[in-house]
Amino acid sequence: MFFKKKVEKAEELPPNATESQTPLDKLRSRIEEAKLPDNVSEAVSREIEKLEKTDPSVAEYSVGFNYIELVLSLPWNVSSQSKLELARAQTLLDTRHYGLSQIKQRILEFLAAKTMCGKASQTILIVDDEEIARTNMEHVLKKDGYSCHCANNGVEALAVLAKEDIDLVISDLKMDRMDGIELLQQINRVSPEIPVIMVTGFATVSSAVEALKKGAAHYLGKPVNLDELRKTVKDVLEKKIFVEMGKGPILCFTGPPGTGKTSVGRAIADALQRQFVRISMAGLRDEAELRGHRRTYVGALPGRIINELRRVGTNNPVFMLDEIDKIGQDFRGDPASVLLEVLDPEQNVRFTDHYLDVPFDLSRIMFIATANDISKIPGPLLDRMERIEFAGYTEKEKLNIAQQFILPRQCKAAGLPRASVHFAPEAVTRVISDYTRESGLRNLERELADICRKIALLFLQSENYDQVVEIDADTVTRFLGPRKFIREAAEAESQIGIATGLVWAETGGEIISVETALMPGSGTLILTGSLGDVLQESARTVLSFIRSRTVEFGVTEDFFKSSDIHIHFPSGAIPKDGPSAGITIFTALLSLLTRRPARRDVALTGEMTLSGRILPISGIREKILAAKRAGVRCVLLPQANRDVVESLDADVTEGIDVALVNNADEVVNRVLEKRA
Repeated sequence: MFFKKKVEKAEELPPNATESQTPLDKLRSRIEEAKLPDNVSEAVSREIEKLEKTDPSVAEYSVGFNYIELVLSLPWNVSSQSKLELARAQTLLDTRHYGLSQIKQRILEFLAAKTMCGKASQTILIVDDEEIARTNMEHVLKKDGYSCHCANNGVEALAVLAKEDIDLVISDLKMDRMDGIELLQQINRVSPEIPVIMVTGFATVSSAVEALKKGAAHYLGKPVNLDELRKTVKDVLEKKIFVEMGKGPILCFTGPPGTGKTSVGRAIADALQRQFVRISMAGLRDEAELRGHRRTYVGALPGRIINELRRVGTNNPVFMLDEIDKIGQDFRGDPASVLLEVLDPEQNVRFTDHYLDVPFDLSRIMFIATANDISKIPGPLLDRMERIEFAGYTEKEKLNIAQQFILPRQCKAAGLPRASVHFAPEAVTRVISDYTRESGLRNLERELADICRKIALLFLQSENYDQVVEIDADTVTRFLGPRKFIREAAEAESQIGIATGLVWAETGGEIISVETALMPGSGTLILTGSLGDVLQESARTVLSFIRSRTVEFGVTEDFFKSSDIHIHFPSGAIPKDGPSAGITIFTALLSLLTRRPARRDVALTGEMTLSGRILPISGIREKILAAKRAGVRCVLLPQANRDVVESLDADVTEGIDVALVNNADEVVNRVLEKRA
């Protein structure tokens, strides 16, 4: 009875049931449906032929089978249709990020330029020795909104191409003086970005194959079906525009941690309605992580770029290479050299993953890199990217961001009703000034999250969930304990031989103290504090400048002959380098030699030459913000940076006196007090 039922069930199955298909048959069906590029289809066909001759129990069979599965899962022809609405993009950036006005403006300009590429009028060149054919095609295409130029043969067509900006060429195959194939070769040599559609009455398979192999975008037979022509022209031009919109400068977001680089990249993807991919490059040492392993190795895998494209299922996502300045390098290869190919528009059209072993077009991807310190990025790689600097936030900006974004998010994370907790502005300001010392927002978010968790604990202990909690500055102190940072510059007294300087690090602007000491010796200059070569040269330059002008500064001429000078930069575990500490070293050393105390509430930054001139430096905004965090009342900057200072927002320089100096003489009386 049981056997009879099984037979009846088997008879119900259709004769072409999928259960009768072998795994290779299923792969062939999928290959036909995938419409792979010709070179990829050939590679897959060769792999199928190998599998047919291989025993399924052999390890090579599973390797080949998995390879074909990977090829079929990649988005060779699948793209997200980007629809950029500028107003929506601007609203999206404004609702997710407070401030960053210049960065938002630059990103909107970048997106607008890509959109304009798709709206520009398209120009078509029609090449045919039959006037009727030319007239008919021109009439139809002009009705569709295209601009048209006509030529009788290939020679005339090349003359038009030399004068006009042509987006598409429609050419007859058989013509006098220069036929269509020769014209196609000339166009591919001079302007390979211009697609060519071949039209001929001699529509044979061999001529079509030859034209397509020579680089033709499409092939139509005569008499031309005008509806088919219109559709073909539209498809070819849309594909060309789509590729051009995908190309463009590679953006590199640089700036201190916690300033919103990654979240802005995600907002760009949402504005373009594309998939977002983020790969952390920090500590990446093996180039095979990006380019994959060859299939001859056991356990070989494709690289992370191909893997991510397979995961998102489109060939034009927004691809973020995070922390690109922290790439490692050792005997396993240099991953940065792989990025030279990935980020170069001339090369990434044919990116080859070692595992995939056939070229994949990355030109449609919008790449964005992020970095804290661009000095660590190799020069050739940095040259391929366009920098957009993310500066640190002012105290006013941090206050607004905390109230609009951070507090609602952290209250929700702690399960607190937003209406039951009210943070006074002075409470958030207390957290910003006394418990954080950063350019970004990460530590601020941690401290506010700590307060929210403590409030949640109080709610549970009191079992009164309807109470309204008012958080003021004193409550912050009770929750977070003694303040973690003090405004050392504002609270310190003027001292002899110690000056306050401003430097820029990968974490943003920082304030430092330069300390000097004079002791009996034989004229030795001692430098400590983990200093780089440039900083050591600045110290020697300053000493030589003072020795050359001892009379003007009131210093004993032979002070260096019988004395040793020690210049120290605190925090010796942190490497320091750069020319902008020259003016600070000069002030500290002159204070030591003249016994005139240096004001600690005056911070200095600038490169000083052997003749005493003050040269311009970078990182002005970051350094001024660092001075404000430390309670500095006055900042001395090079006169050559006047334009940068004048371009700063009012809240950056609010509450601080910015003075511009040309030479060392102007520094002396502004910083050094009279002898006690």
